[in-house]
Amino acid sequence: MKNITYKTVIVVFLCNAILWTGCTKDLDLSPKAQISDASFWISASDFEKAANALYASLEGFPSTTDFNMFDVNSDIAFNSPNSVSNSTMTTPDTDGKWNTPYTYIRRCNNLIEHAQVSSIAESVKVYVAEARFFRAYNYWSLYRLYGGVPIVTKVLDIDSPELFDPRNSADEVVDYILNDLRDAVADLPEEDQVPAASKGRITKGAANGLRARVALFEGTWRKYRSDADATKYLDIALESSNAVINSGKYTLFSQYGADESYRLLFIDEGDNASECILDRIHASRIGSALHYMPPRFQQYGMLATKTLADMYLCTDGLPVEKSPLFQGYETRTSEFENRDGRMSQTIMIPGTIYYAHYVPAPVPTWPFYPQRNNTTGYIQYKYLPQNQEMLMFGDGSGVGHGYDRHIIRYAEILLIFAEATFEKNGSISDGDLDRTINLLRERVGMPTKLSNAFVTANGLDMKEEIRRERTVELAFEGLRWDDLRRWKTAEIELKKPIKGIKVLGTEWIEPILVSGENANPYGGEYFQNRTDENGFIISESSSATIRGSFNPEKHYLYPLPAKELQKNTNLKQNPNW
Repeated sequence: MKNITYKTVIVVFLCNAILWTGCTKDLDLSPKAQISDASFWISASDFEKAANALYASLEGFPSTTDFNMFDVNSDIAFNSPNSVSNSTMTTPDTDGKWNTPYTYIRRCNNLIEHAQVSSIAESVKVYVAEARFFRAYNYWSLYRLYGGVPIVTKVLDIDSPELFDPRNSADEVVDYILNDLRDAVADLPEEDQVPAASKGRITKGAANGLRARVALFEGTWRKYRSDADATKYLDIALESSNAVINSGKYTLFSQYGADESYRLLFIDEGDNASECILDRIHASRIGSALHYMPPRFQQYGMLATKTLADMYLCTDGLPVEKSPLFQGYETRTSEFENRDGRMSQTIMIPGTIYYAHYVPAPVPTWPFYPQRNNTTGYIQYKYLPQNQEMLMFGDGSGVGHGYDRHIIRYAEILLIFAEATFEKNGSISDGDLDRTINLLRERVGMPTKLSNAFVTANGLDMKEEIRRERTVELAFEGLRWDDLRRWKTAEIELKKPIKGIKVLGTEWIEPILVSGENANPYGGEYFQNRTDENGFIISESSSATIRGSFNPEKHYLYPLPAKELQKNTNLKQNPNW
């Protein structure tokens, strides 16, 4: 692995002489228009520039396919058959998911090394802390996919023997990540210490937040694989999430009221909100990034599945299968009635007036050419801008936006604390529920609180209710696939067919007029051969070869790219790939 990664990086960087890379110092001359390593790393400004470049490694790099799209790997979002979610993935020759993090890890190591020998070390320690954060962040990007990977702690040359090191163990990698984040916290500022012009820089909250996320992942991964060390990591998740909560620097975004605050958090109104702990800022002040949503929400976006839609509770706090308030699926809007407000702020209610390029006509909103991508019938509302002007690129070719991407937000920290508490103790107090999950319910006007008495009286399972809250609160934010893997439930959930709205026996069976055109030929009758026995759309079926082939001895980890194994024979492939 590291042979190809680091040799490639070094050759490219030597050729381009990028100012903050580890150019070999025995080169006496450099082109006049470029800055060599020897003439850089002089001032605090140099270290700041090097740190700024690390922000480009934050997820959500400008792309029409990379904005919160990881949930299509799971059971709650769908656009087209996905080789990860249906377990048909094959070993790639190369993969940016492997190579790119190592590029940034090298840059982090380079900054840290130069700071250690700098005469201005004390004045640049905040940038060293940022580099430690990003080193941990990029190792986390590797670890969550591949498990144990080679740990590189220094800048390597093209002939460094470490290029052929084997993979470090999972224990070594996750502890390295957590320790880097712990060490970074000491020299990072609190959120309210960051000047307005520098908002978006890494803070103590961001480092503790990522540390809590990593530790919860590791603690539950180990618990559900009967590892005795699970409690160690759950304790770290509790410690780190509690540090964020007790800092008092963050609050839930709720100033637009229960009917709009949750949805508006994810568009312009939510930029620099009190809930934001780690964002990818769209402005150019730190690592410029203008994010784009997929241009056709029916074809390329994240469409909710029946699994997600059914997870939203009714307003009496009960799931749809238990609640007398559930209105069924017979009309186009009935399943949205008397439901958790996050449902209608995440999934567009049919008939919602929303004018946008390539988004369904205002009334009714669906079906509309569903055959193009085996769609589920649900339309994504979360992340959609408020006005049509924001939706168009200059050439009118797609849908774009210019608001921040929330990577870690306060709501997730509350959920981490609640889950880690329950997973460690097997119980959670009503007081801890009130300071975590019930705050999320309060934001969207849910009249029913989660409590131990309510769970017992209604035959519910507290663990499943905590997981439900996490899923609906963080839907379409790219965390569900990791959740299924750490809970060891992917082997169950990813074998199930992907389903959508109920068509047969409902209003959807009728042909639909589309803005003055003839009856829509893709009305309900189109689905008569695409539904289950209860009339729900089957967007992707389950069989022995698709959505039924998840192998728990194989598919919980990604395969290492084949060319990395060829270059470094000391690397070993993940099991059964």
